[in-house]
Amino acid sequence: MKLGKVIGRVTLSVATPGLEGARWLLVSPFSRGNYLDSMAGEKQLSAEPTPVVYDNLGGGVHDIIGYIEGREAASPFVTPPPIDAINAALIDKFFYTPSESE
Repeated sequence: MKLGKVIGRVTLSVATPGLEGARWLLVSPFSRGNYLDSMAGEKQLSAEPTPVVYDNLGGGVHDIIGYIEGREAASPFVTPPPIDAINAALIDKFFYTPSESE
């Protein structure tokens, strides 16, 4: 699972059958170099590619989410849809204690 900050929503004009009306989020992934800045609101976008994440939990802009990418993203469905990432968690609080070597 990866963490990221929702930076927008995506609206589709045409959807694959079975995914009509689905919610899609645009997510800026946290990386080792930017998660503290992202948590503080100092940095909005990461240098990593921005995934479009299927959302069935109700995530919104500025929320921090945990998402799963790859084959596992289609696991919750009976018939696997063509999705690359799914929202797996809405993060309420985030605690981090850096090691002395950082």
